[in-house]
Amino acid sequence: MTSLMTLPRLAFVLRLPRKWLRQEAVAGRLPYLRVGKKLLFNLKAVQESLAERAAAARSARPEA
Repeated sequence: MTSLMTLPRLAFVLRLPRKWLRQEAVAGRLPYLRVGKKLLFNLKAVQESLAERAAAARSARPEA
């Protein structure tokens, strides 16, 4: 079973600002599940999404 975590817990675990995580999720750049007013996150899915974004950003940079 996949465990879900709240936004404050995710921010604590990833050491990222809650506001930034919420903005990224609502903008569709991070996977989440909305339950009422709460946003719930799967840690592994968020980590994979952030890793993919970092890899894409690295490959988009011109080499020096």
